[in-house]
Amino acid sequence: MNSASSPASRTALVAAFTAIYLIWGSTYLGIRVAVESMPPFAMAAARFLIAGGLLFGFLKLRGARWPTARQWRINAGIGTFLLLGGNGLVSYAEQVVPSGITALIIGVAPLFMVLTEWAWPGGLRPSAMTFGALLLGFVGVFWLAAPWENPAQGGLNLGGVLTIVGSTVFWSIGSIYARHAKHGADPLLASSLQMLTGGVALALVGFLRRDFAQLNFALITPRAWVAFAYLVGVGSLVGFSTYVWLVKHSTPARVSTYAYVNPVVAVFLGWLLLGEPINSRTMVSSVIIVAAVVIITIQKNRPAAVSAAAALKPAPADA
Repeated sequence: MNSASSPASRTALVAAFTAIYLIWGSTYLGIRVAVESMPPFAMAAARFLIAGGLLFGFLKLRGARWPTARQWRINAGIGTFLLLGGNGLVSYAEQVVPSGITALIIGVAPLFMVLTEWAWPGGLRPSAMTFGALLLGFVGVFWLAAPWENPAQGGLNLGGVLTIVGSTVFWSIGSIYARHAKHGADPLLASSLQMLTGGVALALVGFLRRDFAQLNFALITPRAWVAFAYLVGVGSLVGFSTYVWLVKHSTPARVSTYAYVNPVVAVFLGWLLLGEPINSRTMVSSVIIVAAVVIITIQKNRPAAVSAAAALKPAPADA
């Protein structure tokens, strides 16, 4: 991919969006399988500490400078929001919520992403069309969650749903913070620092929740190990690093569209590989959410959207 100091080409952007659309759509399945026999925060901590350590070691071998205290501090804040608040809560919730449904609920992420950007100093107000599309996505998620029904009637675990919604708030704050933060680190170095520090934060919560005391390697299934390896190598090293790069090279509304595409991949994989049910409400909710991303895609190609994107894109020196 292009370096942070040069403009992103259309080819690089297309490749990056394709990666987060497909890879992150599959990571929900990986998390669901992993937490079947691994404590959630311990699993997430190990995932990001290993991935972050591998990436950091690779960059040091290529001659990267040791990060400054400021770079460690800023990326620690970003990593805590993204990985502890975002990924950690998702891993915890997927103990009781199916992987495909989890991805669909995360469809509210774009709403919080755009609202966070709007509330940020100097942020731009979303257009009426974009805001309407985001609300449409939220309606789809609300219909999917069916809070008026209990789990025995086909509803979802309310605690799990609220945990996933909370994770999207943390993820949105971390993403916008990462976009505006000026720490001078290359995106790949920043990604490694966020994974390392976020992994430490996850480990601390894991110790407080006694995740590591409950960890029994003899009970971890072979498919859980395969899922964990996939999460480390593909989900974290490729997927997360790509996301960090995109946050610096695209607008929040565009980057957040992954939350509308990932569910389609996640629902299909959950049905195909885990036998997760797909009922009429799931189908209707999926159509509503996909319709929302289509509206956003059309809107971003209009002249007004192009102007907004130019205003939001950081100057080369900031990137």
